[in-house]
Amino acid sequence: MQNTLDHNGQARLPHHSKMHGAVVKCLFNQKPGHKMENLKALGKASQQPQRPEDAELERVPNPHPDTNFVARFTQPEFTSLCPVTSQPDFAHLVIDYVPDQWMVESKSLKLYLNSFRNHQAFHEACTVGIGKQLVDLLAPRWLRIGGYWYPRGGMPIDVFWQHGDIPAGTWVPDQGVAGYRGRG
Repeated sequence: MQNTLDHNGQARLPHHSKMHGAVVKCLFNQKPGHKMENLKALGKASQQPQRPEDAELERVPNPHPDTNFVARFTQPEFTSLCPVTSQPDFAHLVIDYVPDQWMVESKSLKLYLNSFRNHQAFHEACTVGIGKQLVDLLAPRWLRIGGYWYPRGGMPIDVFWQHGDIPAGTWVPDQGVAGYRGRG
């Protein structure tokens, strides 16, 4: 998906991205070298969106676009709902990426991830969909997401998705989440 510039020179998606049959608005509100005055969440009181399609992911310019580095976000208490039973599902998400020109604004990411609390989708749809949304927003050099889902029905499901190849010479630490062992 290509970014386009609007009449103010701001990058915007040409249309809404679809995920899980819902529309997710991704706000591209900054150009490299511009002030970050258009951010909607950072530094302001924010209401928690009730659904992912109501959340706005925002991006900020990468202060080191000439350097490969890994940025990591960890969401140890991610929740969504089973699309069949409506029972809650819990996961530990780890998102690693090597930014190019853009980085995700962390408060908007937190609000976006928390908006899944009442969203009904399978583990794979949530994990891969979040990764794809971030790729659409950021166009990173590399991104991976690990969804370490807690067991329901006696079986944990771990979901991993990656976009691109790790840039040469980039140190990428292990995601640090142990496989599920139960109480043994």
